[in-house]
Amino acid sequence: MTESQNLAGTLPSGTLLSLLAARVSSPAVSRSLRVAAVLFVTVLTAVAAQVSLPLPFTPVPLTVQPMIVLLGAAALGARAGACSQVLYLLAGIAGLPVFAASPLLPPGAARLLGPTGGYLMAYPLAAFATGWLADRGFDRRYLTTVLAMAAGMTVLFAGGVAWLAFTLNPHAPAHAFGAALRAGLYPFLAADTFKLLVAAASLPAAWKLLR
Repeated sequence: MTESQNLAGTLPSGTLLSLLAARVSSPAVSRSLRVAAVLFVTVLTAVAAQVSLPLPFTPVPLTVQPMIVLLGAAALGARAGACSQVLYLLAGIAGLPVFAASPLLPPGAARLLGPTGGYLMAYPLAAFATGWLADRGFDRRYLTTVLAMAAGMTVLFAGGVAWLAFTLNPHAPAHAFGAALRAGLYPFLAADTFKLLVAAASLPAAWKLLR
């Protein structure tokens, strides 16, 4: 019997949240646990936005938000992970100070129309992609967790760079794609890859503790 088969035999399928919710005998408490977990990731995403580093050569700040989005999705699953990020965006649209502080970027709902709006709007999609893979057991071993988070990171950067190219040249976004890559992907790729490799270790470690 392989390690993955042994693990599958000792733990039910699903994510960390689904396992914890299944261990609660009361359906009402289980639902409350799920809601609390979604809200916790939403708040954590907002807190992570406040730890940002503006860069002089790009309107996109360096933050730890992507790791929170992906880790939260891996723990919650596809639907709950995406829901946590939809709630985050709704809080920002409502005017709550949940987006990264910036003297250059517009506040509130206008932030989504600014140069960094593509990253923000991609959060629910990136969370869904990572959570979808986590629902299928990708979060139980290190390498597959890296793959699940990398899938979400790819979605996030794709949305961010595409929207950035549009804001740079609304009439011909394709002509601004190179500039968008230089401003919205290349400066962050090494740092975000490193953070992803470090963060990915937390999910298998949590499963080992539960096993």
